[in-house]
Amino acid sequence: MTYASARPDPVAGAVPLIPFSACFLLAALLAPAALGQEFPGRPVRFMIPLAPGGGADITVRAVAQKLSAIWGQTVVVDNRPGGTGAIALETAARAQPDGYTIIMISGTHTARRATHSKLPYDLVKDFVPVTQMTLQSYVLVLHPSVPAKSVQELIALAKAKPGSLTYGSAGQGSLQHLSGALLATSTHSNLLHVAYKGGGPALADVLAGHISMVFATPLESVPHIKAGRLRPLAVTSAKRSPAMPDLPSVAETGVSGYEVTNWYGVLAPAAVPRAILDKLNRGIVEALRAPDLAERFQKDAVELIGSTPAEFQKHIHAEIRKWERVVAAAGIKPE
Repeated sequence: MTYASARPDPVAGAVPLIPFSACFLLAALLAPAALGQEFPGRPVRFMIPLAPGGGADITVRAVAQKLSAIWGQTVVVDNRPGGTGAIALETAARAQPDGYTIIMISGTHTARRATHSKLPYDLVKDFVPVTQMTLQSYVLVLHPSVPAKSVQELIALAKAKPGSLTYGSAGQGSLQHLSGALLATSTHSNLLHVAYKGGGPALADVLAGHISMVFATPLESVPHIKAGRLRPLAVTSAKRSPAMPDLPSVAETGVSGYEVTNWYGVLAPAAVPRAILDKLNRGIVEALRAPDLAERFQKDAVELIGSTPAEFQKHIHAEIRKWERVVAAAGIKPE
């Protein structure tokens, strides 16, 4: 066996000779830690599977700005809309697993896994969770012409006139779509889904009176609620929202177990080294803990989370199982 000496000229009392195999093993063990310490050594790409503008873009850009200061490296926000997020997620899944490409996902992507059978990526196998960034409930809002002042009155109306109540969403398989499907299956009522190419057009048609209702974010709905153009019935979170304390939760009105929250989180390509994954997590969580960021998002009824990779993985798996059950119960056929 060939040996490597710790000193070029061994003498009495020298350090014992070390086998090359042991040297390689030691190097292999130390390499990931060194890699994590060096990361990031160049700009990081933070992908968004949506167009600029909107809550996801605002959230990612705010976090990216904080990360740039924390890491001393530019974090480039890369908007990649199209294919209901599939284009960006496929691109991120195929990126080098070195931590220099990360991507934002939302609750809709766990729902879409249940409604789309031929996605060009696997949300579980192709990615590793980094952290959940935010949590936000929807508000169930109606056009004022709908004669229902509560969730129970709405359900009674839906049962009395099946198919007469319509609700809009950002598209087939979106979280808004499944919010309505969950309400219908939980109450054994009939609500007619109308798919749009985004949440904005759906809200616009509720305001115009073309459809009955929509599950909207507080940010987009509160101005219309204050102006009397929309009637709020409840929030979709398990408990009341601190930002809208006068509104009950849907579960509180008698729909046991009802809960829908939209959220944003961060994924990295599956084979990213653990040391880099941990540094990504620490950086993003530190950014989310910034007092000015918390104050800014609290006004929009957004809760900042900052979970561990393991916690976020558990959350993703639970969401996938939940929406698979809802899709099956509602009889929605995967595309």
